[in-house]
Amino acid sequence: MKIIEVTNFLEQYAPLEYQETYDNCGLNIGDANAEIKGVLITLDCIESVIDEAIATECNLIVAHHPIIFSGLKKINGKNYIERTVIKAIKNDIAIYAIHTNLDNVHNGVSAKIADQLGLENCKVLAPKNEVENSSVGSGILGTLKTPISSADFLKQLKSSMQTNCVRHTALVKDEIKTVAVCGGSGSFLLNNAIAAKADVFITADFKYHEFFDAENKIVIADIGHYESEQFTKDLIYDLLVKNFTKFAVRLSKVNTNPIKYL
Repeated sequence: MKIIEVTNFLEQYAPLEYQETYDNCGLNIGDANAEIKGVLITLDCIESVIDEAIATECNLIVAHHPIIFSGLKKINGKNYIERTVIKAIKNDIAIYAIHTNLDNVHNGVSAKIADQLGLENCKVLAPKNEVENSSVGSGILGTLKTPISSADFLKQLKSSMQTNCVRHTALVKDEIKTVAVCGGSGSFLLNNAIAAKADVFITADFKYHEFFDAENKIVIADIGHYESEQFTKDLIYDLLVKNFTKFAVRLSKVNTNPIKYL
């Protein structure tokens, strides 16, 4: 089986046209017509993940974040991006990125967070085109089966999302019922979450001054970028193992989170 058969399948699930204009989804490195030996799934593709692919005889890496995000003018190994690219090419390892296109499908990254939290009645928080296709867009809005106190919700959130830290605003809601989520950097959706009357907005990468924008209308819960997207690997894994049986599919064992907590 060829790499292109897998990438075509992934692009049927999360079409490349759904990616944001700044993004670089698709086959970043490698020959689409090469035969697949094995697939390794990771959130980030860095040097240690290439080493893991070599050790496990996987010649296709499916990553959420593109290793090549902006143009490379030189490839001489001066930084981790160039070293990763060089090592992948030397070892005939293809790298495929499924990033904001997977963010923008209804059963994508944010829906996986919703699953972890047990949300019901889920819909896209900010549809790209509400008239034509409300299943494409950013974030997910859902409800808890039973409302719980804000303090208890944050404790459950920390456990469910396996994070060491939840940065949050004042608990201006006595109970949490309606929940908005966005994997990765989602501060741009705060107004959408407020307009949707969400009690809490769960995402990552809020800057200090952006927390003030909650205006006591909502609870912002920043759980960390890696933490918010870590279960994306399981989403991709489940998609591939349910649809392909002719090669091994592995979850990377490398924790690529560059942020550590004391």
